Amino acid sequence: MTEWVPKTRLGKLVAEGKIKTMDDALSSGLPIKEPEIVDVLLPDLEEDILEISMVQRVTDSGRRTKFRVTAVVGNRNGYVGVGTGKASQVAPAIQKAIEDAKINIFGVIRGCGSWECGCGTAHSVPFKVMGECGSVRVTLIPGPKGLGVVAADVAKRIIELAGVRDVWSITSGETRTTLSFALATFDALKKTCFIKR
Repeated sequence: MTEWVPKTRLGKLVAEGKIKTMDDALSSGLPIKEPEIVDVLLPDLEEDILEISMVQRVTDSGRRTKFRVTAVVGNRNGYVGVGTGKASQVAPAIQKAIEDAKINIFGVIRGCGSWECGCGTAHSVPFKVMGECGSVRVTLIPGPKGLGVVAADVAKRIIELAGVRDVWSITSGETRTTLSFALATFDALKKTCFIKR
């Protein structure tokens, strides 16, 4: 593995040790443009491939086939990112998707917003949130402790990697489109950040 040479301001601050946590990096206001920043600040990140699909484009020389990969990364403790990547081979497409997911990472605010529970620990979402992408709408409702993640497979994998353990979900629209479903779930989790920590 080659030595990482930071190119952006945030990358240099992380390499110099001035920014030590992901919270500091996100609250600095500087965009995350290098996936290595996330590797340094969150070494326990897990990766999951949600979908590998073939996409075709018709050009003058005929059909060009590429692979589109949708990936999610998270540390099961409040940080999650979703990304996509395209390439003519599967392996580079997976690599691009994982790097894109790392660049899109953000902190999910967790809480106990369920009226049935009231335990005060961070095991669910703090309040009802809705995310959308295309025709897909995903609503996440706080659940009591011990409920688990009540969601379809794609949403469940993203929610679990974000570190949310108990939640109900309601979906509408064309949820068979994995990418839209994943981005709608991601959008819903992002909306927990509207309140300050």
